[in-house]
Amino acid sequence: MGFSRHRHRRGGRRHTALRYSNGFTVVLPSIVTVAGYALAFFMLSQALRTVDLGIAYAVWAGIGTAAIALISMVVFGEPGTMGKMWKTIGLVLIIAGVVLVNLQGAH
Repeated sequence: MGFSRHRHRRGGRRHTALRYSNGFTVVLPSIVTVAGYALAFFMLSQALRTVDLGIAYAVWAGIGTAAIALISMVVFGEPGTMGKMWKTIGLVLIIAGVVLVNLQGAH
């Protein structure tokens, strides 16, 4: 799972760069985005050597969603559609789900 964790630390930069790429019209953020996605898929393929597909994808989707939602609130000041409270509750549920999936996969 080390590869998966490393990939998620970079995931925030990749998605933030996507926002700054302005529809892939700004060169540097576009390059960072494409390189980030390539690295993410490489790291996922490495994680799949030792982790079941369902576990790996659940972790990828859950942590990625939570990280980007947090970045959007902190960096871009974007509230959730129903306010930050609902977004925070949703993030806590996502993280709890990832933890539960990982606990199940450990046995």
